[in-house]
Formats: sequence, structure tokens, C-alpha cells
Amino acid sequence: MARINLDVNGTVHTIDADPDMPLLYALRNDIGLNNPHFGCGLAQCGACTVHLDGQPIRSCVTPVSAVGAGKVVTLAGLGTPEKPHPIQKAYVEEQVPQCGYCINGWVMTAAALLNQKKKPTDAEIKNALTGLMRAVRRAAEMMG
Repeated sequence: MARINLDVNGTVHTIDADPDMPLLYALRNDIGLNNPHFGCGLAQCGACTVHLDGQPIRSCVTPVSAVGAGKVVTLAGLGTPEKPHPIQKAYVEEQVPQCGYCINGWVMTAAALLNQKKKPTDAEIKNALTGLMRAVRRAAEMMG
């Protein structure tokens, strides 16, 4: 066991954990977040996606020790009900159909794309998301 500090959504949390424990478990079990979700456990489905220093990562296979001093942002830290991130607002406005379980991965991946590239091409959006282009395009327009 080790004492580990995690900066999650702008708040530093100190947990006692095995350094090899997946970040996902720390976020859900130690910090008490209900997003991200456990899906496949193999970094394939994306339900566990969070941002680490702005980059999307699969928290189910990322050990807490790999986070270091990095800043973790989850879906809960992306925006608020009063001031949603443009991709969250676009998903609502476009009524993007999702079951609610995997939407965490779609939104976090799309937000990371838009943070890296303010005006992504359709090919870049397709490459990053494999669909859901209307919501991403609308969010890009909102971001200026």
C-alpha cells in the first residue's frame, strides 16, 4: 500500500492504495465518482475514459501510480449543469442516442479531440469517434 495524491476535477484526493491498482477503481471506490464506468476491463470499450493532462486514457488499465502529478478530469469535471462543456451541450441538442453507460467514453473522447484540434475535419472526427459527427461539429462551432 502507498499513500497516493490524485488531482481529480481540480481537487486533490489522498488515498491509500496499491500503486498497481487501476485508476478507475480509485475514482469509483475511493473518491466516490459514478463516472467513469467499468466496461470491458481491457481498454477497448471506452466506458472508463478520463482525461489525464488533457489526453484521453482508459482508466481501467492505467495504474494509479502512472498518474503522478497529472491532472485527471472525468465527465463530472468536464462541465456543470449550469455551464456544460460544448460537447455535452451538443449531445443534448442533437439528442445523440446513447444508453448512458458508454456515453462517458464518447463524450470524453470527443472533448479531448476538440481540445487538441479546435476545427477538426470530418475525417479526423470519424477517425476519433467513428460516428456521432453532428454533435461534434456543433460543439466545434460553439467553441469558436
